[in-house]
Amino acid sequence: MPVEPSDIRVGLIEPLRPHVIVLFGATGDLARRKLIPGLFHLQQAGLLPEFRILAVALDDLDDDGFRTHARGALDEFARHGVPDAGWDHFSARLAYLDQSAGPIELRRRIAALSTAVGDDPALLHYLSVPPTAAVAAIELLRDAAVADDARIVMEKPFGRDLESARALNRVLHDTFVEEQVFRIDHFLGKEAALNILAFRFANGLFEPIWNRQHIAHVQIDVPEDLAIGHRIGFYEQTGAYRDMVVTHLFQVLGFMAMEPPTSLSPHAIGEEKNKVFRSLAPIAPDAVVRGQYTGYLDEPGVPPHSDTETFIALRCEIDNWRWADVPFYLRTGKRMAESARIISIAFHEPPKSMFPAGSGVGAHGPDHLTFDLADVSKLSLSFYGKRPGPGMTLDKQSLQFSLHETGRANDVLEAYERLIYDAMVGDRTLFSSADGIESLWERSEPLLQNPPPVRPYLPGSWGPNAIHQLIAPSAWRLPFERAWRNA
Repeated sequence: MPVEPSDIRVGLIEPLRPHVIVLFGATGDLARRKLIPGLFHLQQAGLLPEFRILAVALDDLDDDGFRTHARGALDEFARHGVPDAGWDHFSARLAYLDQSAGPIELRRRIAALSTAVGDDPALLHYLSVPPTAAVAAIELLRDAAVADDARIVMEKPFGRDLESARALNRVLHDTFVEEQVFRIDHFLGKEAALNILAFRFANGLFEPIWNRQHIAHVQIDVPEDLAIGHRIGFYEQTGAYRDMVVTHLFQVLGFMAMEPPTSLSPHAIGEEKNKVFRSLAPIAPDAVVRGQYTGYLDEPGVPPHSDTETFIALRCEIDNWRWADVPFYLRTGKRMAESARIISIAFHEPPKSMFPAGSGVGAHGPDHLTFDLADVSKLSLSFYGKRPGPGMTLDKQSLQFSLHETGRANDVLEAYERLIYDAMVGDRTLFSSADGIESLWERSEPLLQNPPPVRPYLPGSWGPNAIHQLIAPSAWRLPFERAWRNA
């Protein structure tokens, strides 16, 4: 039986071929904050083979100019410092090409770098560009004849509706087959997202209660305290729903709600995620709250009458036997009270209580299982327990676990680092497929065609007041009543 990539690497580090990495949008914000530091850290961790990086952008730079740019990115964003020897090794493998030089020059530079690497290197194209620039980059790769046997990483959002996603897939599939395409979602690259799979499917205690008989509702909550900043032009074309829900929150929902896969192979996991997306009920506009923080219209570059949402909360349902009638509540927005990435699962309360009035039972809501998807992942299970002393008074208690407690927190790869490595290996487990993305856009059509009006909310709040009616009679888990235990 053939062995798939993720089956090979269980418990092992998959050896990599030498690589030539072509990084489009190499002078952009994402490349500066995440991709250049991520590639440097992979080198320092011994996870990169012999490599060359061809940076492609529209800036008037040469190789040395880009090296100066890359050093500035590392000085600002590298997580573990920049040793001189590491920088010397890394910088010697950087080259730059102005995208306007055209396909012939692109092909020539890739060929030269491939020769320098030797040993029949693999070719990875990373498109760190907005959707409006993706087609031009794909056509450049096609015209340069550097797509065969290469892999391509696509940044989100993948389209802005069903029609544009299908059109982008057609352009993409004219040059690449689906197995070459890696649509990236950095949320799924986080250690905590993978821990959902381990928690569910490696423990006989929890999988039997992972269904409508025991779970009352689920919250996926990703507030951000940051403003839009210099991304106004991009954000005006997308808004919170396109930017965050389709490409991030729904992907997390897929991991949370999928049926047990037949194996840990990319195909098996991807198929179960896509079944969830196909079972997702169309997003009803009356189950959505759109918001815009006060002051957004005063941001530079924002049209005076913009109705772009900087906040969205919605209720959705999965129309299958496991999840019938279980609401999933999703919330995300900018300029909110704090930044967090939480999955909170509320369990049904007992049908009848023998505890007397005033005992505390029911005073703090249902039991919850909470995943913190932050870089330092945490897990909490809350429950009622007896307060020490006479009588029968109960308090909410919790069992908590933090990645720090394993003593291996320093082994964690940052999300982009993991996903770059997986793309180089060829492991598509944590990446989205064309079918999955199109399913999500199809179910988004009712909302996109008839969006509710945006409601104002104050910066530093948790969103418009209408979010409480959306989730009633339940309540939002954030803000937490009790803090996480210090690791």
